[in-house]
Amino acid sequence: MKTKSTIIPALAVFLITGVVSALAADPEAGFESMFNGHDLSGWDGVHELWSVKDGAITGQTTEEHPAKENTFLVWTNGMPGDFEMRFQFKLVPGDAAGFANSGVQYRSKIVKPEYWVVAGYQADMEAGKTYSGILYEEKGRGILANRGEKVVIDAQGKKNVVGSVGDAAQIEASIKKGDWNDYVIIVKGNHLIHEINGQVTVDVTDEQESKAAKTGVLALQLHAGHPMMAQFKDMRIKMLN
Repeated sequence: MKTKSTIIPALAVFLITGVVSALAADPEAGFESMFNGHDLSGWDGVHELWSVKDGAITGQTTEEHPAKENTFLVWTNGMPGDFEMRFQFKLVPGDAAGFANSGVQYRSKIVKPEYWVVAGYQADMEAGKTYSGILYEEKGRGILANRGEKVVIDAQGKKNVVGSVGDAAQIEASIKKGDWNDYVIIVKGNHLIHEINGQVTVDVTDEQESKAAKTGVLALQLHAGHPMMAQFKDMRIKMLN
């Protein structure tokens, strides 16, 4: 028979090991919610264009209420540097043109506060077949990586495609049109990664010190142009620094 003195340490080791294993197995450990599912607390933008519908942050333009230019809903709870952000998105065109384009800005800055215009890195998404998953720099260097590319931007700003993270057409085929998709943004130092539905879409190292932002605002884009709706839910973030 085991004595009490041997049972208690063994039980303690078992419990500690179980807790550590549980934490290691939890993929959401360390993440905090960015949206309460009910209202826009913690977010700010053009109030006429943003609301909460069906438990999702919703940006919507119509013929009667268009966006005068690209405008953004800004997260007001911090200016993250290194982080992982997870969320779901859905884009719905508002007319026969079939246009719907949006994105999530990060390490960005507000350049026109009167209309919540933001510039900086953008994890792009659209209802079409070209831009979802790319890395775009709004009001900056433009497209920094197309879908499927592994890119190093050198100190002079030259974009060098150094590899592939997958076939662009195959990644596009996995994106559900008019339905919910999972998006992940991982930012650590000058290394930027986007994923959609579990597939890496771009992998970028930005070595242009004069342009590579280290911190800034997070924001959701509502694109000017044809009527459309962009929705976001299950938004959470984990700081990595």
